[in-house]
Amino acid sequence: MVEKKRVAEARIVEQERKSAEARTVADAINEYSEKVSPNKGGARWEKVRLELFPRDFPQLGAMPLSQFATPHVAQWRDARLKGYIRPDGTKAKAIAGASVNREINLIRNVFTIAREEWHWMEHNPFKGLRMPPDGVARTRRIDPWKEVRPIVRWLGYRAGHAPETKQQEVALAFLVALRTAMRAGEILALGKGSMDLRKRVVTIKHKVQYLTGRPREIPLTRSAARLLRSVADHERCFTVTSASLDALFRKAKGALCIEDLHFHDSRGEALTRLSRKVDVMTLAKISGHKDLRLLQEHYYRETSEQIAARL
Repeated sequence: MVEKKRVAEARIVEQERKSAEARTVADAINEYSEKVSPNKGGARWEKVRLELFPRDFPQLGAMPLSQFATPHVAQWRDARLKGYIRPDGTKAKAIAGASVNREINLIRNVFTIAREEWHWMEHNPFKGLRMPPDGVARTRRIDPWKEVRPIVRWLGYRAGHAPETKQQEVALAFLVALRTAMRAGEILALGKGSMDLRKRVVTIKHKVQYLTGRPREIPLTRSAARLLRSVADHERCFTVTSASLDALFRKAKGALCIEDLHFHDSRGEALTRLSRKVDVMTLAKISGHKDLRLLQEHYYRETSEQIAARL
């Protein structure tokens, strides 16, 4: 009986070895993209990043899973950090350490699923891999008088009126972001079915909802509820796309000569302001952060001088 069990186990190991030799890195990435990514909120981002790996690094993509090891991952990591020449001859720009880390976490998950769930390989090619430093966190604050007001005026927004143009929608989205700490994509997805202005709560989908089984609820300040009231009866509160929002916001700040301002800075500004009103656990509930370190290092942007002034 024991001998039969050993033979069966040996046969399974041999099958897995042959499977690893037959399947390539690109096969694992494509399988993950088709079967796992669609279940996530960030499916589009994942698919774009996953497609980039075998397309820009065809030699790594064609490599059998049994041969793909940590030095190959390090080669890819360094190329992303320093920039590289694509197979078509164009140059890919270097990207920041934080962006590379997000891609590493995604690709690592592909191989974790391939190893533990599909049994396509036995080893972990990410074991011992050094993660690049995230870099210095942004500390940019947004001035309500010198920046917010001019931007909103330039975009033509009128308080209390439903937006009639894409520019006015961008202005409203920016004002809502500054009061709720919601991301641009979350704001653009709002509609009458996701908002309860009587309770001052909005319900949104999030990227790990496939794991938690429930959406995220965000409490609204009174000023945020007032802003959204003008579009509360719309099936979709905003018709502007994410790409158009980014382009129009850049156009506005360029026309006003406002430098080093990103739409996403509104999230850090909102959370910094809200931190004066609520405790850190409530703030994390509002922002959706499970890691308080990320909240402190990347989104709480009050300076030591500003804190000293309040002591």
